[in-house]
Amino acid sequence: MSQTDSTTYPLHFALTPSPDVRAEAEREAILADPGFGKHFTDHMVTIDWTIDGGWHDARVGAYGPLQLDPASAVLHYAQEIFEGLKAYRHEDGSIWTFRPAKNAERLQRSARRLALPELSVEDFIESVKQLVQIDSSWVPSTPESSLYLRPFMIANENFLGVRAAQAAAFYVIASPAGAYFADGVAPVKIWLTTEYSRAGRGGTGAAKCGGNYASSLLPQMEAYENGCAQVLFLDAETGSHVDELGGMNVFFVFGEANTLVTPRLTGSILEGVTRDSILQLARDRGMTVEERDVSIDEWRDEVASGAITEVFACGTAAVITPIAQLKNANLEIGDADAPAGEITLALRQELTDIQYGRLPDRHGWLTRLDA
Repeated sequence: MSQTDSTTYPLHFALTPSPDVRAEAEREAILADPGFGKHFTDHMVTIDWTIDGGWHDARVGAYGPLQLDPASAVLHYAQEIFEGLKAYRHEDGSIWTFRPAKNAERLQRSARRLALPELSVEDFIESVKQLVQIDSSWVPSTPESSLYLRPFMIANENFLGVRAAQAAAFYVIASPAGAYFADGVAPVKIWLTTEYSRAGRGGTGAAKCGGNYASSLLPQMEAYENGCAQVLFLDAETGSHVDELGGMNVFFVFGEANTLVTPRLTGSILEGVTRDSILQLARDRGMTVEERDVSIDEWRDEVASGAITEVFACGTAAVITPIAQLKNANLEIGDADAPAGEITLALRQELTDIQYGRLPDRHGWLTRLDA
């Protein structure tokens, strides 16, 4: 169960504009080449929580360092969760985000698993709106660019006992972002780790918490050392089924069968918002969609037979990235020089066209942030 929350009303956000807003010329220079996660906007959102007072003191203020006591619970017991979503500038200058309620609901599930308080969907979305409205000039307009939004929650009670913390804080920060991978939609090579697992049964795999990502960093370094862009994990129980990448879900296109397959949600796989959206877009175009176990043996054999014609990964930051090859010291599946697949590129184009307002939003996925 998550922590008790006595907040029963929409939060009111107090605004204190930053006295150190970056000059237009400095901001424009950053937006011309933002990279990913390197630069941050002028403001941030903070909301406090206590077990007796619930959520309170919602505010927008200057971006800056957090002051934490050395005994703060997050530093010792990793009670921390986060989300990732983007703000997109449309051709008419308006600013929108994509399915924020899904992120809010996932944050609630993560909070439940990490024994943190649940923030309402409405307050989550309002916190994002508040930040984007004051920092709207940080939303870039160049192709493939966006303002990446990072809501996160930490336990900040000063107490070393091992129990759920009775004080926490929720924050939202934002960072202008270009393409996640330097080569855009160029197919990538993926490293298969058989030594490490991302999550196990009953663990925190379905929660978006920092510990999951921390455990992926060592095998991710191994991937880089072997010329690969990401690492793929197998299920912890059998070591034979595809789980997910360090931060992305995986899809397989069975071309002749017009079928899209992705590993089923087992409790150790993150329920991605992009993943869910791709499944819907595939159904819309008449594809058969399957969520099921996929073994490494099936991946190898069906690529060899030609049944699997495309493989790709997806996530908020990278959107959709084609996978050319899976490899490790004992295995190679696919061709490192294979081009991006037709269906991969079509799904990516359709998804981004909806996000940037170039196609009708037939599923009601967009929420306007600047009005």
